[in-house]
Amino acid sequence: MAKRTLEDLQKQYNSSAAPQKSNMPPMGPRRGPGPGGRGMPVVKPKGDAKKVIGRLLGYIGAYKYLLFAALMFVALTAVSGTAASYLLRPILNIVSGEEMADASLADKLTKIASYAIILICIYAANISAQYLQAKLMLHISQNSMKKLRHDLFAKVQKLPIKFFDNESHGEIMSRFTNDVDNIAMMLDHTLTSLVSGSITLVSTFIIMCYTNIWLTIITIVFIPIFIFGGKAITKRSRKYYSSQQAALGAVNGYVEETVSGQKVVKVFNHEDTCVDEFAMLNDDLRDKQINAQFYGGIMGPVMGNTGQISYAITAGIGGVMCLLDKFDLGGLGIFVNYSRQFARPINEISMQMNTVFSALAGAERVFDVLDRVEEEPDVPNANDMPDMKGYVKLNNVTFGYVPGKTILKNISLYAKPGQKIAFVGSTGAGKTTITNLLNRFYDIDSGEITIDDVNIRNIKRDVLRKNIAMVLQDTLLFTGTIMENIRYGRPDATDDEVIAAAKTASAHSFIMRLENGYDTVITGDGANLSQGQRQLLNIARAAISKAPILVLDEATSSVDTRTERHIEHGMDRLMQNRTTFVIAHRLSTVRNANAIMVLEKGEIIERGTHDELLALKGRYYELYTGMKELD
Repeated sequence: MAKRTLEDLQKQYNSSAAPQKSNMPPMGPRRGPGPGGRGMPVVKPKGDAKKVIGRLLGYIGAYKYLLFAALMFVALTAVSGTAASYLLRPILNIVSGEEMADASLADKLTKIASYAIILICIYAANISAQYLQAKLMLHISQNSMKKLRHDLFAKVQKLPIKFFDNESHGEIMSRFTNDVDNIAMMLDHTLTSLVSGSITLVSTFIIMCYTNIWLTIITIVFIPIFIFGGKAITKRSRKYYSSQQAALGAVNGYVEETVSGQKVVKVFNHEDTCVDEFAMLNDDLRDKQINAQFYGGIMGPVMGNTGQISYAITAGIGGVMCLLDKFDLGGLGIFVNYSRQFARPINEISMQMNTVFSALAGAERVFDVLDRVEEEPDVPNANDMPDMKGYVKLNNVTFGYVPGKTILKNISLYAKPGQKIAFVGSTGAGKTTITNLLNRFYDIDSGEITIDDVNIRNIKRDVLRKNIAMVLQDTLLFTGTIMENIRYGRPDATDDEVIAAAKTASAHSFIMRLENGYDTVITGDGANLSQGQRQLLNIARAAISKAPILVLDEATSSVDTRTERHIEHGMDRLMQNRTTFVIAHRLSTVRNANAIMVLEKGEIIERGTHDELLALKGRYYELYTGMKELD
């Protein structure tokens, strides 16, 4: 295996890069960023911040009245803080003697106390408003993110199989965790900070103009410096935050795939290779995080120091004006405070930009999934097939996963209820593809597939798949009891029916040997069970289904020969009155099939019973005798 470069890893584990294509889909459920499938149509993120913000605001639109109330509390917080600062002017003038110079000490203290009481009331209102706006914004943001996560999860359920063929599972998980969390953080804190900062900026400017217009002009001179510096930094910051999110998704995808495939990694001694490849992705993430955090973090110091320069110049000129009796000491005191306060909102808004851009980058990635093309909707008046028999026909079916690369060529066959149709052939011949088309995981390019003489395009998808039970080569068990996992095939099945299905699949004996029998809890995809035992549970899951069509995709490849013989007897009972399609690796399992289809390069080159094909002495004869020699 050639060593992969950082560019290779980024393409494979980052969905923002073009997915790698293959002619074949994965064989059942899989992990990692696998190839396969046609290119998934997608509305690419355009980097339009206004559009992304507009869509985010759509999620909080249901709470517009609460949002309005929260923003009113934010405004009260900002205005009360600004007003409280102005009350320091008369207090300072009284202390300096510029006001009430002839009044008694008692009168001065009384006046100062009255101002102090007003200040206490204003700050009490300020604290209450901050508390209420924080509670409201948390309620709004968390409920909005709950809806966003729900929409994202619901969308994933509606996407076609080819989406999962092209996407890393870790990358998809990153949308639910890191990206949504970044959006929530922005709504929790950044939105209110931006509104509060803007109101504080405007109210402070008005009071500064009222206090001393000349000092205000001096302060305003520094605004272009703030704007220019902030714009230059945020331009770079946004770019690096977008690349940081993409790099984080690539790391998550690689870790998820490597951890879930540890047995394979160890068997082939790829530990060092995995460490080296992860180191490349990790180094890339580090570099991008350093750039993103640097430009996000430098905003505060740059703006803060610029504000200090403005503050020093304003204080110096204001002091000269006081000496020339052109300004009162109390006015100077509050003005220099306002000049610093005037710079603070700009500084705070600038510092929040790293959170904003991180959230926008995450939102683009979430909306990227939400904009993916779903499975085609059912045609109007689609057939409910209330009593499907399972009479299946394929008529001149042609299909390719990638445009221009045909996988199946003019496939025609039929299967009657109770018949067993087997597909054999070399790897990549198109055996699994036929069953994928039968389930409408993919739609054919030309030809027709019918069930009970009804085109499957005219059958509701959920009805179609409900009537097809599948046992795949790759097992998949869910967290829960063994009873619940078997009942997954038919939720309304009784306990007795579950046990009967387990007996049919020859799983009952090993289940009863477990400590808690059918109540044994399975975790980690059945990590405490053997591969054969997991497959037996999958067969039992199919057995409990009342589906008239059964698909066995190398279902017994994970069990030993002795267990296979037991299963064959159960399968014979299972397949009674069902249309069964079998993809076989062991040709011994298809000898009793009603018809065997031999596929090569997407075409049926031979068909017939076991004895007929052996007598023909063609490709099937070569495969079967080769197997016998291996035995």
